[in-house]
Amino acid sequence: MAGETMNGFRKMRTSLLILLGFFAFLGACSAPAEAPPLAGAAIGGPFALTDQDGKAVTDKDFDGAYRIVYFGYTYCPDVCPVDLQHIAQGYAAFEKAAPAKAAKVRPIFVSVDPERDTPAVVKQYVAAFHPRMTGLTGTPEQLAAAAKAYGVYYQRRDEAGASEYLMDHSRSAVLFGPKGEPIALLPQDQGAAAVAAELERWVR
Repeated sequence: MAGETMNGFRKMRTSLLILLGFFAFLGACSAPAEAPPLAGAAIGGPFALTDQDGKAVTDKDFDGAYRIVYFGYTYCPDVCPVDLQHIAQGYAAFEKAAPAKAAKVRPIFVSVDPERDTPAVVKQYVAAFHPRMTGLTGTPEQLAAAAKAYGVYYQRRDEAGASEYLMDHSRSAVLFGPKGEPIALLPQDQGAAAVAAELERWVR
């Protein structure tokens, strides 16, 4: 009799554990996905620019792709080259680890220096970082509109005695989703590994 009772308890315990495991599985499946840090932020949107091959492009040309967007200029003496190197190296590491996901991502460099950054200049510049990086430039009016939409500050700075002017500009790399929605800032100032980790976190 005692043995039968013990067997009954064991069966009940096993059934209870299975049931609890099942509900835990359901809970995991129905748990909401982590919200992107920039979800709902008012940055991004339409633009009309010129790519490194001299072709007119708009934001619609990137529909369906994740986009890493960075504004800078090719004559930048220090910050831009380092940032773009980290972005490109991080993307390359992500490309090696998850090629199918990386194929959905387009790294984009947008110049804030239309006077010097012609399509030919931009083409040579982006090619030094990654073959999939797209370089964009345009008229002063086009670039001003794009920078405003993407929350980017820039201003020409002429220094006394200098033969070349500099461009002050905000320093950020933003990951946008396939519909152009802002997802997250990429930590390009923290190095390539940090960029790769953030891409792995958000690119589906």
